[in-house]
Amino acid sequence: MSQLAINFTDIPSEHRVRELFLAAQDVQARAYAPYSHFLVGAAILTPTGNTYVGCNVENAAYPVGSCAEAGAIAAMVAGGDTEIAVLVTICDSAEVGTCCGGCRQRVREFAKSDTPIYACGPDGIRAVFTMEQLLPTSFGPENLVGFVS
Repeated sequence: MSQLAINFTDIPSEHRVRELFLAAQDVQARAYAPYSHFLVGAAILTPTGNTYVGCNVENAAYPVGSCAEAGAIAAMVAGGDTEIAVLVTICDSAEVGTCCGGCRQRVREFAKSDTPIYACGPDGIRAVFTMEQLLPTSFGPENLVGFVS
């Protein structure tokens, strides 16, 4: 187990992190990553209690692949939700794996600054971040209030 591993019993139960971890782990196994072999799964919990998952999907034309977080967000929006209460990601890297820069901004669109983001490996939770920690002083929808009608 990683030195940064956090026990599920240390996490507030309302975050349903163990359930989200298992959902992310399940969808990670279905990721399509024939080029990098870097499988990623993501699970989102919304304030309405719904869970949405996504996995990375690579493409021979690298720029048109999609990240697990992007897939979970697309599923969330398609499901009628527009707010992330909790995000769990999982990858098999030896180090803590966090959202890429693009996904940090994607998540930010639907998350608050204090939204918890759990970075997991196969051994469980490796680190917990808030949205603000992953993307400090970020630009989000509220920055456009009054500019967009």
